[in-house]
Amino acid sequence: MSKKTGLYDCHSSASARFVDFGGWDMPLHYGSQIEEHHAVRNHAGVFDVSHMAVVDVTGSDSSDWLRRMLANDVAKLQSPGRGLYSCLLNEHGGVIDDLIVYWRAENSFRLVVNASRREHDIAWMRAEVRGQAVEIIERSDLAMLAVQGPNAVRLAGPLLPEESRDTAANLAPFSATETDDLFIARTGYTGEDGWEIILPPDQAISLWKAMLDVGIRPCGLGARDTLRLEAGLNLYGQDMTESISPLECGLAWTVAWEPPARDFIGRPALERLRDAGIACRFVGLLLEQRGVMRPGQRVVTSAGNGKITSGGFSPTLEQSIALARVPLAAEVSCEVEIRSKRIPARIVKAPFVKHGKILL
Repeated sequence: MSKKTGLYDCHSSASARFVDFGGWDMPLHYGSQIEEHHAVRNHAGVFDVSHMAVVDVTGSDSSDWLRRMLANDVAKLQSPGRGLYSCLLNEHGGVIDDLIVYWRAENSFRLVVNASRREHDIAWMRAEVRGQAVEIIERSDLAMLAVQGPNAVRLAGPLLPEESRDTAANLAPFSATETDDLFIARTGYTGEDGWEIILPPDQAISLWKAMLDVGIRPCGLGARDTLRLEAGLNLYGQDMTESISPLECGLAWTVAWEPPARDFIGRPALERLRDAGIACRFVGLLLEQRGVMRPGQRVVTSAGNGKITSGGFSPTLEQSIALARVPLAAEVSCEVEIRSKRIPARIVKAPFVKHGKILL
């Protein structure tokens, strides 16, 4: 039986079309995925992302434990409230999940992990405690809203408690502030400015309704996917999996090789792969004729075949875009096999769109 977030009735009353995602009944759209997409690019939209897992990690060994668990290094976090994007790896260097970790206070961290991986991630982390002074707490008592768009902060700011408004408005990217039960981070999955807000479900319902009252549009998973694709952001299960390393999905920048003595899980495998040389590169694709690129389609290049990992129609560019793995020596011009036809395409650098601007 699918799970429901605390805002399910809000979505239902707004005539949401639901879809199963990671075992959760989630809104796909509220009538028009395209209009929701444009609302976030040009104005403001709010997503219920309460299906994602919030995991608090505490204990005197929590910092050392996270330095072993994550490919990125939490020692980079120089002050409470700072956040870090990282991959959780297996021993073979494959990606178990991608996540954000925040340093809240001494020996206290908060992780936000993907909905489809929450049970697996938490089981993996608990198995890796190995007698250290680390406590892992799944915060299933909390909800999460993502308000995104060029006007998101301006419109949503007055709806926050007065003591949080100024601090939240002045947060740097990948920073967070918290007051009582409210945790506000300057992060998102759309390529636009905004906040991800973690709070109790009853407060989330009130804040959701207040956001809609000031003209922030409710948005579903459909728009979330086209927005993240335009922003060149990876989706777990498509662009990265347990058999794909960060070096093969455009996330090499998230691997902290220094200091050499930090022995994080998967490091030996990644070092072997790095030293041997990666045979592929992770790129953006722009289809040059009509058609829609989809995951799994073959990319024909001058240096051999590649494969699309994420693809679809870009409402902002009004043409099909994709993320793909192609041979290292592939030239700019290529073809994508769509329904047994080869359609011309061009290799480009992702992201395609950021902060409302087309980057091609």
